[in-house]
Amino acid sequence: MFCLEFSKGSQSYERRLMLFNYLIKDGQRGSAWLMDMKSLLTLSVLLALIREHKGQKPEDLQNFGAGNLITSPNQHIDVSSVMFLLPTFSDVFAGDDITLICKGVGEPIKWFINGSQQSHQDSSMLLTAVTSKDNGIYECERDGSKIPPYTLTVEELEPHAQLSPSIGGAVMSKGGGRNLMLYVDDDAHGWKCFALRGESGFMLNPDVKTDKTAVIYAQLNEAKRATFWCKNGTQRSNAVTLKMTELRVMLEPPAAPAWLGESVALRCAVWGGKAEKATFYKDNNSIANTTEDTYIITNATQADAGQYKCHATYRYSHISADAAQQEGHSDAQELKVIGGPPAATVESTSPKNLECFCKDCPANCTSSYWYHTLFNDSFARRRLSENIQIITVEEGGLYSCRRVCEKGFSRFSNVYSYTAQPEPVNVLAIIMAVILMVLGVLIVVLIVLKCRKRGFQAMDRWTGGDFDQIQFTNLPHASRGQGQG
Repeated sequence: MFCLEFSKGSQSYERRLMLFNYLIKDGQRGSAWLMDMKSLLTLSVLLALIREHKGQKPEDLQNFGAGNLITSPNQHIDVSSVMFLLPTFSDVFAGDDITLICKGVGEPIKWFINGSQQSHQDSSMLLTAVTSKDNGIYECERDGSKIPPYTLTVEELEPHAQLSPSIGGAVMSKGGGRNLMLYVDDDAHGWKCFALRGESGFMLNPDVKTDKTAVIYAQLNEAKRATFWCKNGTQRSNAVTLKMTELRVMLEPPAAPAWLGESVALRCAVWGGKAEKATFYKDNNSIANTTEDTYIITNATQADAGQYKCHATYRYSHISADAAQQEGHSDAQELKVIGGPPAATVESTSPKNLECFCKDCPANCTSSYWYHTLFNDSFARRRLSENIQIITVEEGGLYSCRRVCEKGFSRFSNVYSYTAQPEPVNVLAIIMAVILMVLGVLIVVLIVLKCRKRGFQAMDRWTGGDFDQIQFTNLPHASRGQGQG
């Protein structure tokens, strides 16, 4: 059997992609060569090599989008026409940004979702903040030739770890960069991070800060947008998409999806400065005029979805006190409001007992993860050892939970604040102790009085009853003392 082997580091992502593209562009020759080798394992290796993680198994080709083409050892495969998913996630979670690529030649390009033709005509279809509503069979057609479909299934759950900007939102200036913080439950060592810019992927080595946290420096490198995520084996983080603007004024939506019912902050930022006045627009209609640089949606609904931008008045007064006033518009940024994964809830069933439940979670969410955060250190969140639904707390702090499901997790619950109570005072014991002390003192006093009384009675018997009448006159020392005087 013919087999291809690549030593570690011998092929960069770009060279692997070039090799794959060679087969794509010259599909007939590539297919014949593969069939002459009497093995589809070669194709599996070639396709798997473009994945961001080394050592992927051939059966993971379905994540690339071409796996569903391989149905039998003798099937003829046209590698010039495939549909695949980027990033190559094995599981797609609610809120992910993904792109379907219709690889092939010829135009026009037509897209179909569940058999219904779409207006989209590009070779790639970008889906942002996906939910289970995006589930379905995706097909594309090039110059009348249909390409095998891709079935998309979105899990209404959250992945294992959390990735988010340490500061700022989803938009940054051209040539800039941003720190992304990775939070994990177990150990941050062993995690690898990745960036997807267009159809090119790169691996990033995170800088481990603590056992639970790591950081990567995210750059767009001239790309208009890029997606970042981290993995450790089968576990991964959420994906964060950052977008580039060439304008000095930028509207910064949060990097995380906007969930229904939660607050959303839209910031009108100025490169190298701060907005003195900002006007916010939704779908080109003015919605707020304020001296603050942030517009807050307190209870997001579907009606809040749309295209947002801002107009800012600013000056670089930190450079010169006489700096001229300037103004400018930002790019428009899309805000999608989605239901998202179900959220867990923490309730107190007694002063020390907390229960984690999730009424909208799937039936396969059978256990719970509990988290504790100190009052004075909001970044020191740690997962507790208990995996049960009800726990007893002793230490003061902030408690939260999430339900553990078959393929992911529920959203984090509300935060429950618990203040450790001092040990209750045993009033009865104190009263008993005081009574015993008083009784002890009384007993001692009675004994002393009784002893004194017995002493007086014995003296009376010795003096014949005239003890009190004795005159101490025969004192020789006293007489001598008087004589000397």
